[in-house]
Amino acid sequence: MTTGIFVGSFNPFTVGHDSIVTRALPLFDRLVIGVVGDQVHKPDMPSAEERIRAIADLYRDEPRISVKTYYGLAVDFAKSEGARFIVKGVRSVKDFEYEREQAEINRLLSGVETILLYAEPQYSSVSSTMVRELQHFGVDVSAFLPKRGFSNGLHDSTTH
Repeated sequence: MTTGIFVGSFNPFTVGHDSIVTRALPLFDRLVIGVVGDQVHKPDMPSAEERIRAIADLYRDEPRISVKTYYGLAVDFAKSEGARFIVKGVRSVKDFEYEREQAEINRLLSGVETILLYAEPQYSSVSSTMVRELQHFGVDVSAFLPKRGFSNGLHDSTTH
């Protein structure tokens, strides 16, 4: 069984993330979405449990996808899940350079390979940071969030 992981803080999980998951799924028998549990750099983030619940609801009808919390290094999470691949989305040259360096270190540390999927053009400007900033100013961000799932209210336009 071929397993890949797709990791991030997913605060919030955007249409860009959904696009990467949808496009990566045919590559694997199983795709594990790893939600960062460490909140060292983002203290105002919703709990990992809230983010997991929202993402799991989105993919509740897809048995090949599971959503789990992880702490520490993505390569350690990959090993614990039996994954040989980390899936990452890339929107720009800036993202590419960062992910390329991270992929090389991850491969050297563990032998886990990284697969980069380029953002679809319509999502190249969508980021969780941008969505949070728009939410802060009361903007309706529903166009930037997946239409399926998210029944727990995490993504209404008043959430900060």
